[in-house]
Amino acid sequence: MDSEGSLQPESISLLMLKEQAPSPLKVFFKDARHVFKLDELGSEILQIAFPAALALTADPIASLVDTAFIGQIGAVELAAVGVSIALFNQVSRIAIFPLVSVTTSFVAEEDAASKTATEEAEIEAYESSFSEENELKELIHHDDPEKQVHGSSLSSNNAARIIKSENEHKYIPSVTSALVIGGILGLVQAFILILGAKPLLNFMGVKADSPMLTPASQYLTLRSLGAPAVLLSLAMQGVFRGFKDTKTPLYATVAGDATNIILDPIFMFVFGLGVSGAAIAHVISQYLISVILLWQLLRKVDVLPPSFKDLQFSRFLKNGFLLLARVIAVTFCVTLSASMAARQGSIPMAAFQICLQVWLASSLLADGLAVAGQAILASSFARKDHSKAMTAASRVLQFGVILGLGLTVVLAIGLQFGSRLFTKDASVLHLIHIGIPFVALTQPINALAFVFDGINFGASDYAYSAYSMITVAVISIIVLLLLSSSYGFIGIWVALSIYMSLRMFAGFWRIGTATGPWTFLRFLT
Repeated sequence: MDSEGSLQPESISLLMLKEQAPSPLKVFFKDARHVFKLDELGSEILQIAFPAALALTADPIASLVDTAFIGQIGAVELAAVGVSIALFNQVSRIAIFPLVSVTTSFVAEEDAASKTATEEAEIEAYESSFSEENELKELIHHDDPEKQVHGSSLSSNNAARIIKSENEHKYIPSVTSALVIGGILGLVQAFILILGAKPLLNFMGVKADSPMLTPASQYLTLRSLGAPAVLLSLAMQGVFRGFKDTKTPLYATVAGDATNIILDPIFMFVFGLGVSGAAIAHVISQYLISVILLWQLLRKVDVLPPSFKDLQFSRFLKNGFLLLARVIAVTFCVTLSASMAARQGSIPMAAFQICLQVWLASSLLADGLAVAGQAILASSFARKDHSKAMTAASRVLQFGVILGLGLTVVLAIGLQFGSRLFTKDASVLHLIHIGIPFVALTQPINALAFVFDGINFGASDYAYSAYSMITVAVISIIVLLLLSSSYGFIGIWVALSIYMSLRMFAGFWRIGTATGPWTFLRFLT
């Protein structure tokens, strides 16, 4: 501003830019009226999300089947297996979740870069070939049919070379890195869980004099033998997601879990192995999934690196440790809630296990949208296509709200009648009905929280994901300890509802303030 109080031209330009820049909050409502429109983006999201959601829910559903079969044995066995499954799953999440998340983004980024480079090379080859053909045509007579045929064969040969290059196996460094890390982590997890089964169960609230200790220890020890297969299969699922191929993991997971469901009653009741039979069936199914995925992966990419230097361990470790801190925070919250339930006895723990499995299985449907958002955003950011990144983020968030509302209705009605499929114990059923409102009403919140995770990972915003989750966990753990000691079973579910609400808010905050990788929202029109 000059001495007369008028604005300088530079100030006017800045003010005009500020006035024209849209509010970052508009990303949540962008083209909301077209949310059901199956345009190119909507179709791409659903083609990735739907198979991914089915694959993600297949394993919890198999665990629910295990729970239903074991529930027929007795409440003690049901509670024991519930503690073991919670412990195994949370340790697996610590080991593999960072790897799967970074693998999906890295593979998507490298694949997008590879396709861009290939497209540019093909265009250059075509232009070069076209230029050569024009020069040849100038040297030959147009009325010579043999020359014309020969000239046309040049284009055919060029096309053949392009098709051949497309059919060749790709080498993506992140694929090999993910497989090596996944295999090592699987062996480490198996070693820790097998040797430390009883101390870990004791930490979960299953004391030495508890009737749950023996069946819980048997189930956990046997199921841990499948840890290498679990981590390898999940690492490979991360690879396929990066390629935007979620159908292959779905087929493999369905084949494995169907095998688990078939073998469960055979091992448990025909062979009389009880909870040990359920664990053995699950281990067999996990190795089957790994074999199928590896077979399909070898048909798609070269997994052997040209040299050891081509592996990207440092890149994985740098971002993996950030997500490891995040997953530890998430894991501690969920594991602590299961521990609080176990300390109240076998009846509350059995009810909590059933509610938790349904809660997680239904919420993971939203993780399919998260996978789609992550893969599309990672490719968009790699190509610097900010417009598509914003549009994709808007659409997956809107899909998440719709999915969450639908799940609320289905679970509120379905669990009232379906709870008897898991147990006949009247005391357990009473507590399940108390937990139904929490399981059902938190679905929209859960859906948005999961979708925001995928969006953050797609934008490679790992630092914010880690630090925000640690903050959320600290608050949630304090709330959980206070409410569980004062209000028991209900207090645990109130605390879990607060925990998911804080996770959702953290996602809104990052995009809504247009910070980090979302700074472009301030200027994108």
